[in-house]
Amino acid sequence: MPPAFFFQVPCAYKDIDGEALTACILNKLRDQPQVAAVKVPRFGDNRKFILGDLTILTGGMIFTDELDVKLEKSSPDLLDLSGSITITKEDTVVFNGEGSKDAIQAHCEQIRTLLADPSTSEYDKTKLQERFAKLSEGAAVIKAGDGTDVDVGEKKDRYDYPLNAERAAVEEGILPGSGAASLKASL
Repeated sequence: MPPAFFFQVPCAYKDIDGEALTACILNKLRDQPQVAAVKVPRFGDNRKFILGDLTILTGGMIFTDELDVKLEKSSPDLLDLSGSITITKEDTVVFNGEGSKDAIQAHCEQIRTLLADPSTSEYDKTKLQERFAKLSEGAAVIKAGDGTDVDVGEKKDRYDYPLNAERAAVEEGILPGSGAASLKASL
């Protein structure tokens, strides 16, 4: 059985076929609990980490042979989690997951520790930063493309400059512009 992440609306699978796919279709036809199959992105360990992040975020459970947790031995209350989930062709967004805020913060701290570890490769740091941003209630993905490599580089620079200015402002502190700081100081 491929690793799967189950909750009332979506199910994240490594691959879905055979009986699992048939069960999803039959549930839909019989007006049973709504289930959506979502392919888990990435490969290998990164896929496991994403499933772990979803588990922490939603308070769900991973059913996998490695952990010896079988779907057949589960109860319906394990599959009934609330929150709002939006699924598109490219993205799955979880709002108001049932995960414990303390557990999410502890998980974010683990990721911060891995980011600070000098032995972590640059590739792993990039993936850890993406996971951290998604778990810490703030993520933005900017996709930019153009006809030539030079144009792509220029467009990327146009996005990088304001992002770097924002990071510097957060680190060093900022004042509101257009005379607002003077106005506030005079009050």
